[in-house]
Amino acid sequence: MLESVDVGSQSVDAYRASAGDETVEVLRALAEPLRGARVLHVSATPYGGGVAEMLRSEIPLLRDLGLDAHWKLIRGDDAFFSVTKSLHNGLQGSPHGLTTDEEERYLTQSARNAEALDDDHYDIVVIHDPQPLALPELHGRGEARWIWRCHIDTSEPNSQVWAFLRPFLAGYDAAVFTVGGFVPPDFPLSRIEIIPPAIDPESPKNIEIDHQLATRVLDWIGVDTTRPFVTQISRFDPWKDPLGVIDAYRLARRETPDLQLVLAGSMALDDPQGWDIYHTIHDETRDEPDIHVFTNLTGVGNIEVNALQRLAAVVIQKSLREGFGLVVSEALWKQTPVVASRAGGIPLQLRDGAGGYLVDSVAECAARVAELLGDADRRRSVASRGRDLVRDRFLLTRLVADSLRLYTSILGSQP
Repeated sequence: MLESVDVGSQSVDAYRASAGDETVEVLRALAEPLRGARVLHVSATPYGGGVAEMLRSEIPLLRDLGLDAHWKLIRGDDAFFSVTKSLHNGLQGSPHGLTTDEEERYLTQSARNAEALDDDHYDIVVIHDPQPLALPELHGRGEARWIWRCHIDTSEPNSQVWAFLRPFLAGYDAAVFTVGGFVPPDFPLSRIEIIPPAIDPESPKNIEIDHQLATRVLDWIGVDTTRPFVTQISRFDPWKDPLGVIDAYRLARRETPDLQLVLAGSMALDDPQGWDIYHTIHDETRDEPDIHVFTNLTGVGNIEVNALQRLAAVVIQKSLREGFGLVVSEALWKQTPVVASRAGGIPLQLRDGAGGYLVDSVAECAARVAELLGDADRRRSVASRGRDLVRDRFLLTRLVADSLRLYTSILGSQP
């Protein structure tokens, strides 16, 4: 059997304060035709990325709304997840394809996962990203409706990787992307939905904490809260360009000599490459005590990230490719300005002057950071407009509503 993830419970009424009474009532109405529907989400890791964070919040709300929702994980060793990382990178345009042995390793472990998938007569199965993509082909569709939820920018995939993965999509009824432009060329499914991700305002990472508590938390992990700092929070991944962030920080520090940089990265089960990037960052910054490098495995979890995003002068997200970047909306929700690359789903969340600024280079990133550091009034004004945008478009309640509409439509009738 595939491993189930225990997500606890949550009431949709808890979101009345952040999303409004009307939104909660709309969710209840949308869920009513789906009461009792069995929905399974399958992903690769229970922590360490945006997919896991969203599922940990979405599954309890689906259950509270009357659906029989579950979340399960595929299995695999480091060798398997090294292959799926290559698939992930290839879909984002990396020139490195797969060897014949790597393709065989993916298929062999995917077959084991398909065999371990139970036959509990689900109405809907949602498969997240490329790691479990082959499941319907190898397991059999049964009577369920299958949805592939792609969270990454697949607009220009490596042709060899895409040719390997594309046939597995034949077993799906629909696919969901963050942005219409992410749909790969010659995509084989006619049913395509565009549903951007969203943040959970009631999660430990985003709940309100006061300045005193945030300061205590950061003092505890070693950030000097008496001096300004900027931060990037993301996986340790070459697509997040952590070395570019370090270069931008060094430029910005010329105008703010006491500036600190905090790089907080999450390690995930399906990303063995993360430790390589982590060690590269340490080697690059070992002689710079004002650059702090943390991970979720060294004491920096949701509350620490919450505090970092609240007390940072500026949050940076200098991705080279980005599916969405939940951390952008998280920072804006906390009214902290963001300087981010004009990549993937980031421009959905951020407009110049409304939440922060979009940039296209290290030099431009550094200039915008320095500009915001030098003008506290502008930081407050820009960040305030960003929070309004998140409230309107990128809260969990909107994501759940979009999911419920899709489920009802794809089932065609009450389950």
